[in-house]
Amino acid sequence: MWLKDSSIGRKFVMSLSGLALVLFLLFHGCMNLAVVFSEDAYNFICHILGANWYAVVGTLGLAFLVLVHFCYAIYLTIQNRAARGNDRYAVTGKKEGVEWESENMLVLGFCVLGFLVLHLYNFWFKMQFAELTGIETGAFDPQDGAAYVKALFTAPVCGQIYCALYLIWLAALWLHLRHGVWSALHTLGWNNLVWMKRIKVIGVIIASLAVAPFAIVVLYYLGMGISMLC
Repeated sequence: MWLKDSSIGRKFVMSLSGLALVLFLLFHGCMNLAVVFSEDAYNFICHILGANWYAVVGTLGLAFLVLVHFCYAIYLTIQNRAARGNDRYAVTGKKEGVEWESENMLVLGFCVLGFLVLHLYNFWFKMQFAELTGIETGAFDPQDGAAYVKALFTAPVCGQIYCALYLIWLAALWLHLRHGVWSALHTLGWNNLVWMKRIKVIGVIIASLAVAPFAIVVLYYLGMGISMLC
């Protein structure tokens, strides 16, 4: 089957799965941003997307997409290294016109994946999982997610550390998305001279739109936490 047996097919799967995950990030970011403006609105959204069959199906679908995207990324990287052979050791300097993130997408991917585990523990495990199973996973009410987010990010010292970690994660995610969106659109056919520079700009815009809502939430509570310490 060409989707797994050919390099083009594997890149096609990588592109589609990556763009699908970007769409989820755009939605998820907008949902999270609600907590800055209205805690009741955020709790209402969490209730709608909490312990429901469609939320569970969506979670499983996202897990599948992440797994596919990550496995294909590993496979393509190994394949590319094998194809280059000893030539990869002959490169001693940075290639002209090649951006840093394009040569370190796998490293950025591992960084994003590592922090994703922390994010899932902090929020999915302590919120949706707790609501689905009825098992207590933290000292808070799963129905009041806004209070939990505030407590996590404004706790003395620990809250500021969490904010810093999340901002590092978001920076890595932005770099990964900026090149990833461009690469996906390039793979899907927007690779002519007219669109080459345009899709790079599109990549920057989409990466910024996906990361900005999360960053706003973190910075909002970081400022709140610092003011509570003063």
